[in-house]
Amino acid sequence: MKRKHKRLTFVIIALLLLGGAAALVLSAFEENIVFFMSPTDVAADKVPHDRRFRLGGLVEEGSVDRSAGKTVTFRITDLSNSVNVSYTGILPDLFREGQGVVSEGKMVGNLFVADEVLAKHDENYMPPEVADALKKSGQWKGNAK
Repeated sequence: MKRKHKRLTFVIIALLLLGGAAALVLSAFEENIVFFMSPTDVAADKVPHDRRFRLGGLVEEGSVDRSAGKTVTFRITDLSNSVNVSYTGILPDLFREGQGVVSEGKMVGNLFVADEVLAKHDENYMPPEVADALKKSGQWKGNAK
């Protein structure tokens, strides 16, 4: 085999390996991407039914039900639409009605089954995704950006 052919073979093999590595990295990113959705997006059926996503908004007043042992059910609202949420586990200390939350999980029928719930950490903070969803729905009453 000539020297030129050896070099060309080496370059082709290197490009194939590089392409394979890039494909593996991109597929790993795709599997781990978690999108943010608002209750309005859920009502408009814009959510992925087979994938995990984040659902954010305010905990609806009077909707928290702790009667099922460790399972807590509540509703998340963006003041335009609401979504029923079920969570099994211990909620954050700052979780309460009327406060901003972001929960991560999947839709199961008309119920969002969360496996993680995050609550805002002080009176001046609203998760950016929640604030944007409230602004988009025209219900924002805060003074943040």
